[in-house]
Amino acid sequence: MPLVAENLHVRRGGRAIVENVSFRLEKGEALVVSGPNGAGKSTLLRALAGLLPLARGRFSLDGDADEVQSALHYIGHADGMKPALTAQENLAFWGAFLSTGAPGLDPRAALKAVGLGHVAEFPVAYLSAGQKRRVALARLLVARRPVWLLDEPTTALDVAAQANFADLMRAFRADGGMIVAATHAPLGLDDARTLRLEGARREMAA
Repeated sequence: MPLVAENLHVRRGGRAIVENVSFRLEKGEALVVSGPNGAGKSTLLRALAGLLPLARGRFSLDGDADEVQSALHYIGHADGMKPALTAQENLAFWGAFLSTGAPGLDPRAALKAVGLGHVAEFPVAYLSAGQKRRVALARLLVARRPVWLLDEPTTALDVAAQANFADLMRAFRADGGMIVAATHAPLGLDDARTLRLEGARREMAA
């Protein structure tokens, strides 16, 4: 079930932001997208997630470009949580919204998996920035999807939370999951493929 990007181009405001990006991932593989600020990392992930149109190219899972979006989990810069709802209520919403039929963890179990079992009944507005980020990452666990798209996923996380998330990514990949992550910081994906964006120039490494 390969995840394949072929000759992707993304334009914003009439200007080319991403050009000629191609990659292929098999089950259990990861791709780390790196590069300086403004190189197009977030733009690329938003386009892969279907939030920005592709000017050219094809993105598919197992050869299917029409259904790939239903296979993706996207975590962007915003945490995507309603502040007035509890952590558990937020995850219950996302679990129902993102479900494709494959069972994920229940909200309390997902919170426990990211080290936040004790804040299940807390409104998200009361949580620290790092705790809010961990609740957002717990979204990945409440609905099973085979591809994670992660844009700077460890922002605001302390060292222990970063190590915990690295363990979750390893377990996900061991179960056949695929990860595309844009980051400036190490994520513990030491065996990942790399895609470096440099504006108009891109370098791909195995």
